Amino acid sequence: MTTDIYAKEKTLTREIAPEVEQRLPGVEVLAVELLSPGRVCVYVDRPEGVDLALCERVTRVLDSYRGTYAIDVSSPGPERPLRTARHFRAAVGKTVQLKTTGADSVRRLRGDVLRADDHTVVIDAAGGECEIPYDAIVRANLIDEGRKES
Repeated sequence: MTTDIYAKEKTLTREIAPEVEQRLPGVEVLAVELLSPGRVCVYVDRPEGVDLALCERVTRVLDSYRGTYAIDVSSPGPERPLRTARHFRAAVGKTVQLKTTGADSVRRLRGDVLRADDHTVVIDAAGGECEIPYDAIVRANLIDEGRKES
């Protein structure tokens, strides 16, 4: 079930982020996404940028997960993942695409971030302003303005 995937991603993020960030100071784990049942992608960033050597170091930090998962490590790219209040505060005024889950539904939204506090983000979507609690967001990314999606 889809909600199980997102719950597993959140669990992996809670496990992986502190381990990587403690062992590699200055590196931030932005998101962990399950690409398949046996493959994860860990999105990382740091002020001086992400290169192949950093990706290799992150992979080595995560050796204990390699028995269960194939691990991809990636820079955030222009459509960087957004998962935390800090990420959304930095995206105010920018276009985002996000996916939320509720009781039995998945909702996709696209719009400009109007404001973000410690608990919710407000976006200007097609239907007007929409306030979304972070706990309901399972995926969110900046939209590269050079490549608008339909």
